[in-house]
Amino acid sequence: MRKIRLWAAATCSALAVMASAAQAETLADALISAYRNSNLLEQNRALLRATDEDVAVAVAALRPVVQFVAESSYSFQRVRGDLVDPARRYNVEDLNSSIGLTASMTLYDFGRNALAVEAAKESVLATREALLQVEQNVLLDAVDAYVRVQLAQAIVNLRRNNLGLIEQELQAAEDRFEVGEVTRTDVSQAQAALAGSRSDLTSAEGDLVVAREAYKAAVGRYPGDLAPRPAPPRTAASLEAARQVALRTHPQVRQAQRQVAAADLNVARAKAAMKPTINGEARVGINDEGRESGSVGIALRHTLYAGGELSAVFRQSLANRDAQKANLLQIGVNVAQNVGNAWSTVDVATAAIAAGDEEIRAARTAFEGVREEATLGARTTLDVLNAEQDLLSAQADRLTAEARRYVGIYQVLASMGLLTVEHLNLGIPTYDPAAYYNAVKHAPATSSQGKRLDRVLQSIGRN
Repeated sequence: MRKIRLWAAATCSALAVMASAAQAETLADALISAYRNSNLLEQNRALLRATDEDVAVAVAALRPVVQFVAESSYSFQRVRGDLVDPARRYNVEDLNSSIGLTASMTLYDFGRNALAVEAAKESVLATREALLQVEQNVLLDAVDAYVRVQLAQAIVNLRRNNLGLIEQELQAAEDRFEVGEVTRTDVSQAQAALAGSRSDLTSAEGDLVVAREAYKAAVGRYPGDLAPRPAPPRTAASLEAARQVALRTHPQVRQAQRQVAAADLNVARAKAAMKPTINGEARVGINDEGRESGSVGIALRHTLYAGGELSAVFRQSLANRDAQKANLLQIGVNVAQNVGNAWSTVDVATAAIAAGDEEIRAARTAFEGVREEATLGARTTLDVLNAEQDLLSAQADRLTAEARRYVGIYQVLASMGLLTVEHLNLGIPTYDPAAYYNAVKHAPATSSQGKRLDRVLQSIGRN
């Protein structure tokens, strides 16, 4: 019966551990929550939709403009004299009203409006890349927050254990003082170390509170029981390989490339603006006397002089294009530098971990030896406390290096442009940046198209 009870107790304990592990929040859970709850992502998705509408605005310029016109005018003349009475003066008044429709359309403008559409499309693609960069930042913040909470909790546990050891040392010092083996100085040193340890524990608990707040800001909720960190993702075989991937795929590089393409199109638009345009115009109407009227015509307009505005706009477009090309080159430099910095962080942290292992082994051996020697009277209480502090510092440094290396791997991935929900295979529906664009790219205006837009907005509003 006793064996059965022991087996049942062990089984219940194992099930409790399994249940706790099952309920623990994983890093993937934190990343998913960060993606779903990010206000920054929502803001930039809305900005992307606003940029999508620039394409619709540009497309609308290629279409006719139909306007309803209602006009009313009052006029009068003062007539002086006539054949019957040359001295007579009287007024002639007239009130005219009409309603009608007017339509106008650009028939030919040397591609100016078509170029505007293409430039707007490039801006949309550039904004999509900017949204992808925001996604990377959101996910990296979540990883950093997750690791910081775990590190802060580990430091708190380390400080609590240290506090317990110092309490034991204080008790041992007091016992030895009672039998005359040590002096009051040894007891005072242990008491001072205990006070310092309590202060350090309070500071560590404060750091944990700060880390939890950062977690809530990054993920959208306070952390619960966090599961152990999973194996970090793979990055690249070498630093040079990581740089090559970054220069091809990083969102900032691709955004800058799109901005250069848009700037080239704007230069062509500025050239076309110096050429004439041909417009078609039509009008039908009826006045208050029931007379119907209509007209159709073609007008060629060419600006001969605008105070230098057209030339200034052209020069401005050239300068903007030069600026965007220089920006693309600088973005490439910055991206390559960020890859190198992140890669170095991982290398340094890896070396620190290896050195930390050696330091911990040596510090633990020294602490155990000093404590044993202290029991024999060959070491003082201060020696024991110092050796214990060395071991604590080595353990804390090791934990910090592990955290730095783990976050550094994700920083390498982000510097390569690969820290995305899709690349991490988080297995959740993601925001489709093309859904809204496809619904508005043809500048819809009818009610049926408007209803379709409503459905698109509902489907992409909260993913």
